[in-house]
Amino acid sequence: MDLLRHVRCFVAVAEESHFGRAAARLNMAQPPLSQRIQRLERELGVRLFDRSSRQVTITKAGALLLDDARALLARADALAATAARFRDGESGVLRAALPPDISSRTVAAILRAFQERQSGVELELRELTTTEQLAELAAHTLDVGLIHHPCAIAGLELGQVLRRPLGVLLPHDAPAAALGVVPLAALTGYDLILFPRAHAPALHDDLLTTCARNGFTPQAVRHGHGERFTRGLVLSGSAVAFTPEDDQAAQGSGGADADTVWRPLAGAPLAWRHSLAWPSGRGDVTVRAFNDIAMDALWNTAGVSADLPQRSLHLRPAAEYWL
Repeated sequence: MDLLRHVRCFVAVAEESHFGRAAARLNMAQPPLSQRIQRLERELGVRLFDRSSRQVTITKAGALLLDDARALLARADALAATAARFRDGESGVLRAALPPDISSRTVAAILRAFQERQSGVELELRELTTTEQLAELAAHTLDVGLIHHPCAIAGLELGQVLRRPLGVLLPHDAPAAALGVVPLAALTGYDLILFPRAHAPALHDDLLTTCARNGFTPQAVRHGHGERFTRGLVLSGSAVAFTPEDDQAAQGSGGADADTVWRPLAGAPLAWRHSLAWPSGRGDVTVRAFNDIAMDALWNTAGVSADLPQRSLHLRPAAEYWL
């Protein structure tokens, strides 16, 4: 479509402030680029750029039109991605995944909202670890997933990164259970129950490193991620587990049964960090709708907050996220 091509050229020149750089970015020669800008100016009836031998400056009219031009391109790209899914035989189905630690309340909220807002699309929702999701996103057998950070995100676009602080689940008679807020160092002598490293290697290592820096090196690391299995290991009296408060509240009575208690960690040093992820260039309307729905569900059911700029994530085009 000539109009879209002209608009794409306009945005490139506006962002580069240079015809040569814009032409290189668009992988085209400079004369045809200049001609496209001139045709667009004639079509719109306004001058978009002031040109001199040394520089290109966007006009007031061009600046006012730039946001609309970007929005038009974004919608065109989303339309193309949706059409590509129809061509690939994926019409009417969104393949999505959530990690095993997401609470039942959050899962239910996502399913209800998706059915209400996207009634014409079938949601194929699965429980997959971050490692499994990354493999399927790369293979294009998964459209969108909620992943844990840190992880390798090359080739992916991300939604907003959200933070869920972790507390500690303790045996009821543990000395630290008498504390209102538990320093990590107070857990010395206990084993730690943690998801298998293969599920999210970078996150697994990051948690253990943070524990060590704060004075807690577990006697041993026991692997498990199911709620009942984890609670059973805690009931043995020799192990503790890190879980979000909202998971415990969902169990009733503040999340504790007669033999376990949950306490926040001093300084909130540990957290799950989540974002939705999808393959670059494949974020169509349905994928972005699922992102919005999942974000709403996490905000309303999981006690999340926007993540703080502590350590840089890899960047997706034109956006920056932090871990």
